[in-house]
Amino acid sequence: MSSASSSPRAELAASLREVLLDPVDAARLEVHGRTDAAVLVPLFIAGGDVHAVFTKRRDDLRRHAGEISFPGGREDDTDRDLTHTALREAHEEIGLEPDAVEIVGALQPTPTIATGYSVYPFVGLIEPGLEWILSAREVENVLEFSLPDLRAGYRRERLLRRGIPFRTDVYVVDDQLIWGATARILGDLMDRLA
Repeated sequence: MSSASSSPRAELAASLREVLLDPVDAARLEVHGRTDAAVLVPLFIAGGDVHAVFTKRRDDLRRHAGEISFPGGREDDTDRDLTHTALREAHEEIGLEPDAVEIVGALQPTPTIATGYSVYPFVGLIEPGLEWILSAREVENVLEFSLPDLRAGYRRERLLRRGIPFRTDVYVVDDQLIWGATARILGDLMDRLA
């Protein structure tokens, strides 16, 4: 991997760059959906494990109410590109400063089935122990889960949404259910890191 003098974060960044998509190339991929959106997949190392940061959305939101997701949202006309969208949204939702994020690559874009978004995920490394400033309008809580705990919480489950039953990949950690586009993005990350 690298020399003994390099930090665990530098080693993780190098490993991720080898297996992730180039952010510019990923943003050019076509995905079924009416509206482009981007999410940031913030990762940090603590206690020897890689952790991911998620938001739990407020229960009273019109779209994706109460769901666990990565910080992100729809692309604005003023955004330079989709990476900028992901960083801007992470700043708005959880107070993560864009210059505190080292973008190391991207994951496969994925559609949201019910709401018609094309979601472009960008992976960024951050320092551990950051204090979050939550958007009172959108975010109920910030959740930090280790990748080993997420991997251990993986299963296929039967869910019921809008009266329609379906089987899907989910991750359950501490009674928190991650499913849908977020679970697909997380699955892509796990596959690449395997």
